[in-house]
Amino acid sequence: MTSPDKPTDQRGQGTGGGADARSATEAALFEAFGGVRGMVETTVPGLVFVAIYTVKRDIHIAAIAALGLSLLLGIARLLGKDTLKHAFSGVFGVAFGAVFAMMSGDAKNFYLPGMLYSLGLAVAYIVTSLFGYPLLGLILGPVFKENLSWRTRNPGRKAAYTKASWAWGLILLAKSAILFPLYWWGDVTQLGWVKVALGIPPMLLSVYLTWIFLAKAPPPIDVFAEMEAAEAAEREKAEAEKAGTEKAGEPLLVGEAQGEAADHAAPPRH
Repeated sequence: MTSPDKPTDQRGQGTGGGADARSATEAALFEAFGGVRGMVETTVPGLVFVAIYTVKRDIHIAAIAALGLSLLLGIARLLGKDTLKHAFSGVFGVAFGAVFAMMSGDAKNFYLPGMLYSLGLAVAYIVTSLFGYPLLGLILGPVFKENLSWRTRNPGRKAAYTKASWAWGLILLAKSAILFPLYWWGDVTQLGWVKVALGIPPMLLSVYLTWIFLAKAPPPIDVFAEMEAAEAAEREKAEAEKAGTEKAGEPLLVGEAQGEAADHAAPPRH
């Protein structure tokens, strides 16, 4: 097994190169971020909220409608045997916004939890990249079965994760720079429609840039396969040692038996 502290030959590891690597990267990104469906599910409840509030001017009706739709989307995920992460992440986000808006009496607060989350995520992407632990690598490492091997053994992938994390951080910062002034000085209708408009395109751009960076990077090192291979080798070695010990003991037993037979056959001495 290759030492985790030394770079390894990246050409023969992981998912392979070419189209296979790009397909694996695309599949992993869709799994991690929920795909287009996940993007739609995080955007549509906000669209319902701003549309109903624009017509009715009632925070409670708009918030309950958005939360109800989010619950239906989450239930649909569960019925489709999707992951719990994708099923509940949108529901919790909408629930926080709905409760916050109804308790404060300010419809703009429906969007504040999501805005704060995006800003915090932007800072996390940038700070972790500066410290050499790009957040995207921490998120996607287990998905690619490489864990943290990209940090010390696969410098090409570390560079790709760093670039992608910077892209996510800067894109989310730009999004926050547009939304927070509207939260402070705009009205809820302006904020709502701009928030909906900025729901899918920035995320699509971030995912696309991530795909570009990772598709050009060396393939991941499958540390799970390495551990399984090491365990199999240890089992084979133990079995071989056991078999060798048993074979070495057989001549000794035969010799002892022959010696005992000779002692019994020898005539008594006077």
